[in-house]
Amino acid sequence: MAKKKKNQVHKTLVEQILEKHNIPFQQMIFATHAEGDVQQITTDEADVDQHLIYKTLALTGKTTGPVIGVVPLDERLSYKKLAKASGNKKVGMVPLKNLVNTTGYEHGANTPIGIYEQKGYPIYIDQEAQKQGEIIVSSGQIGRSVKVNAEAMAQLVHGHFADITE
Repeated sequence: MAKKKKNQVHKTLVEQILEKHNIPFQQMIFATHAEGDVQQITTDEADVDQHLIYKTLALTGKTTGPVIGVVPLDERLSYKKLAKASGNKKVGMVPLKNLVNTTGYEHGANTPIGIYEQKGYPIYIDQEAQKQGEIIVSSGQIGRSVKVNAEAMAQLVHGHFADITE
């Protein structure tokens, strides 16, 4: 059995899933800060374009139940566009108190890969990701992310690319 290097970072469940499916990725670690009672990644100091970092938002609709929207960090999700893309009349955010029960992840750690693997919810990724090629999404822990090919990730999570930003 190979010894673990001292400075090697453990693999998250998301990273293990990507490896299992032979999808190349790059581990990324971001500093975090408290915003109210939740932790957020600090992108100011990172030498990364915020438009390449995607946030994973959990919503719910009457037709589908939970639905996941994945949009650039510097953009706002359009509830109307996501509702239309997902076949719902309306969608609304999952309340923070219900987030862990709904997705399995705390606020700031939601990841389309882990949510799909564990819950199978429909995933909608802003169409911008398709143009960008590689995007950065959470790897299931606050401050931990992966840079991954958007098309490969979408195939893995049976995701749909759509115009879902305002």
